[in-house]
Amino acid sequence: MNRRVVITGCGVVSPVGSNVDTFWESLVNGKCGIDLIKKFDTADLKVKVAGEVLDFDPLDYIKKNEVRKTDIFTQYALGAAIQAMADSGIQDHIDPTRLGVYMGSGIGGIHTLETECAKMATKGPSRISPHFIPMMISNIAAGTVAIRFNAQGPCVSVTTACATGTNSIGEAYRVIKHGYADAIIAGGTEGSITPLAVAGFTNCMALTTTTDPSQACIPFDKRRNGFVMGEGAGALILEDLETALKRGAKIYAEVVGYGNTCDAYHITAPHPEAIGGARAISQALAEAQELGVILEDSQIYINAHGTSTPLNDKSETLAIKKALGDNITRTLVSSTKSMTGHMLGAAGAVEAIASVLALRDGVVPPTIGYSEPDPDCDLDYVPNVKREIQSDLALSVSLGFGGHNGCLAFRKYTGV
Repeated sequence: MNRRVVITGCGVVSPVGSNVDTFWESLVNGKCGIDLIKKFDTADLKVKVAGEVLDFDPLDYIKKNEVRKTDIFTQYALGAAIQAMADSGIQDHIDPTRLGVYMGSGIGGIHTLETECAKMATKGPSRISPHFIPMMISNIAAGTVAIRFNAQGPCVSVTTACATGTNSIGEAYRVIKHGYADAIIAGGTEGSITPLAVAGFTNCMALTTTTDPSQACIPFDKRRNGFVMGEGAGALILEDLETALKRGAKIYAEVVGYGNTCDAYHITAPHPEAIGGARAISQALAEAQELGVILEDSQIYINAHGTSTPLNDKSETLAIKKALGDNITRTLVSSTKSMTGHMLGAAGAVEAIASVLALRDGVVPPTIGYSEPDPDCDLDYVPNVKREIQSDLALSVSLGFGGHNGCLAFRKYTGV
């Protein structure tokens, strides 16, 4: 069975807005969601900036007694999933056994872990919360979303570091394509801006120590020196096209390709020849071409991983050039992380939504903060100002610690 798969709902919690409309308006207008950390004192930390979610109220989505029983990463997931389900209108039009959840997290409940470890050290084991384990484990976001919507189909929590959101959507696409479900709530979530996590990423030399928020995350710029942590969640409703048409669903775009590879090279550094990243993009493009996409027919938009680290941006540029070949001259590349920071396990999901909305509106969000070109990064990165585009194809690329590479391909849906 090879069914067509479309996107019928989207939901976002992000540093630039906690609903889809605000998120998208912020991106196309180049609004930066990175600022000095406000959630805790950074006096003892080298890193002072992050992309924090500051406009999210969990009580908009869950009851007060549920808030104290859930980690913030699960709250973000619920917020995004509830938005996406409402947007899609699918709830009363699907057999619960044919509705699934693929919601991942790179880290899981580190807020809870940090809090309970402090209790253990200062007050002893008797004071550990009975909710500690179910709040912390990284699969609980997927399970909680499934419970909320009575989704009795496949429920999987993907954990592939920074590629988590992309892999969640890609694997959900395959599940629907091959007939194991009719719809999936797919995406990623992360709530890991804590003193422990920031210190850990800092000491593995991953984060920027730049204190000017406007210059902290500058993907593909020669001055880049590390990524900025972000947080939030993204959720998309993936649905069998026939099912969507029967119920008269609004369709954002069609999923037409997915690539999934591993560098098998290093736990944090990308392969210097970008072999795995190039293969993931090539796999997604090959599948899209099998489904009728003609690469030469229009411009291509790539929402890049674009973390603002020296190695990633150089390697990703090479991967894109290897995979696109002659089509690179019609390709626009931008990194929305320049505005959101790196949302880790949620990044691929919110960036997939950005890619889909770019197709819908014919607008590519910019890479902000870009001013000094790097000879090793020589593509069109849509610097600082949005760009109109006539495109039928968008790619979203994610590259994670452990060598995980993922790429999603989306086609503009025209009713054909």
